[in-house]
Amino acid sequence: MKLITWNVQWFCGLDGVVSVERVLREARAMADFDVLCLQEVAVNYPQLAGNAGFDQVARQRDLLPGFEVFFGAAVDELGRSGQRQRFGNLIATRLPVAQVQHHALPYPADATVASMPRMCTSATVLTATGPLRVMTTHLEFYSKRQRMAQTLALRELHAQACAQAAQPPLDDGSEGPFQKKIHTGSALLCGDFNFEPSDPEYACIQQVVPDAKPLLDAWCVLRDDAARDPTFRLYDRRYGPEPVCCDFVFASADLRPRLQRIEVNTQTRASDHQPVLLELS
Repeated sequence: MKLITWNVQWFCGLDGVVSVERVLREARAMADFDVLCLQEVAVNYPQLAGNAGFDQVARQRDLLPGFEVFFGAAVDELGRSGQRQRFGNLIATRLPVAQVQHHALPYPADATVASMPRMCTSATVLTATGPLRVMTTHLEFYSKRQRMAQTLALRELHAQACAQAAQPPLDDGSEGPFQKKIHTGSALLCGDFNFEPSDPEYACIQQVVPDAKPLLDAWCVLRDDAARDPTFRLYDRRYGPEPVCCDFVFASADLRPRLQRIEVNTQTRASDHQPVLLELS
């Protein structure tokens, strides 16, 4: 199974051109992906650089035949023009999807910085080796307080899912919303976390929680002590002077034997972030 995660900056490349087609073309050049997790997908934001004044979710559905596309809007607002605007995360997959959940993350007040609501989209996909929960997110950039609260919430969401898998709810036997669900502790958590390996949030997300499968940085599992490839500020230094790594794939510990390959595409300039590919057996 191949997964790509990418903060696509509303599909705006470093040339200032917004192109959903280009991003998908470059993702396909990386791998024949089964799951595509994207952050910063926009709907009707014409004022964003390059003009994101169209439905980027609908465009992807048109361009990804055979894939189901699930969009979670962290921001859903009435724009100043009177048009509905949405901004958030997306999971596209050609694998069967057992269930999807959209989790709003904590948004504590912090008047010292600009900020926006954040969320996590989770899709349980059915693979040849069993169900796998894929979670994608984009944490707060400016507010450290919010980012830590969101990190703790992600850890708790994973622990909660592990508990549901260990102690599944009763099945009422109906075909209604109380019907039996597929729960699993096996998970991939990916996205733009806006923290670096030296930050406390990085250690926090991997902290062992009772009765939950630990989350491990797939890069460290596969590359050990190898220097990390940067995923942000490699070509665009508007947000800082040095390239950094803030886009990760964390895998539950039971997936360690299945992790095969992780790569960062350091060549593309189709966004201000670099995409990350993870392959599992």
